[in-house]
Order: sequence, then C-alpha cells, then structure tokens
Amino acid sequence: MKHSNHCESCGMSINDGTYCQYCTDGDGKLQAFNERFERMVQWVMKENKDLSRGGAENTTKEYMRTMPAWQNHPDIRET
Repeated sequence: MKHSNHCESCGMSINDGTYCQYCTDGDGKLQAFNERFERMVQWVMKENKDLSRGGAENTTKEYMRTMPAWQNHPDIRET
C-alpha cells in the first residue's frame, strides 16, 4: 500500500511527488504564484458563496502561509 503525501502547494492528498496535478504546469513544475493564488481564491469563493473577493483573498493568503511551497513568498508574508 502506498503512503499518501500532501501537495506542498495546496495540501491535497497525493500518492507521490511534491505537488498535485492542479498546482503544476504541463511540465510538472509548480505554477507561478499569481496563477496558483488566483485559482485558489476562485476555489475558496466557490466553496464559500457568501464570502467577498477580499475575504477570499485573505483566507487564501492565510492558508498559503501554512504551505511549504509558499510560506516564505513575499506576496503572502504578514505585514
């Protein structure tokens, strides 16, 4: 039985590797921060229909700060 890991970008369960299929480009490399951030914001808004765009951005930034791929990224550092 394979041990399940988690994507270091979004936290999704994966069987192997560092990033899931949703966080990588066609070459298997991590997507650019802006692209990944926007996609994650859209997902948060879809899951929380009452949340404003600004609220979704804040929620996404808070979550991304906990992910190894993004925790030191300058666009999400706490000010």
